[in-house]
Amino acid sequence: MNDFNKQVIADFNANGGKPGGYFENAPVLLLHSVGAKTGLERTQPLMFLPEGQDRWYVFASYGGGPKDPAWFHNVVAHPDFDISVGDGKTIERVPVRARVLEGEERSTTYARQAELFPQFADYAAKTSRDVIPVVELSRR
Repeated sequence: MNDFNKQVIADFNANGGKPGGYFENAPVLLLHSVGAKTGLERTQPLMFLPEGQDRWYVFASYGGGPKDPAWFHNVVAHPDFDISVGDGKTIERVPVRARVLEGEERSTTYARQAELFPQFADYAAKTSRDVIPVVELSRR
């Protein structure tokens, strides 16, 4: 894990799930996926789009990079894992199941995120991938 992610995770934990800095005023969760090859837990801070109390959408943007991030491969290989979400006071660890969105459902959800956070439109414009995956996380 890189130093940037370590700092975001430390900030997330110190501030009840509301990190500052680059992610100030942005919804962030910690994704505790299981490594596709190692079987070990991997923790990744990600921006998300909330949907009620029991669903969260995450975006495999990788900053517009040319390939999907490692965490995406992990959640496809092992779709049952946990996330941590916080309200600024308390952090809850939630068991979730991942589902990769397709077609119109994926497009609509990605467009909602890009409207709220324009950097996601930039990521889509700059990547050489056909599509940036969107993953629905549902409480299980």
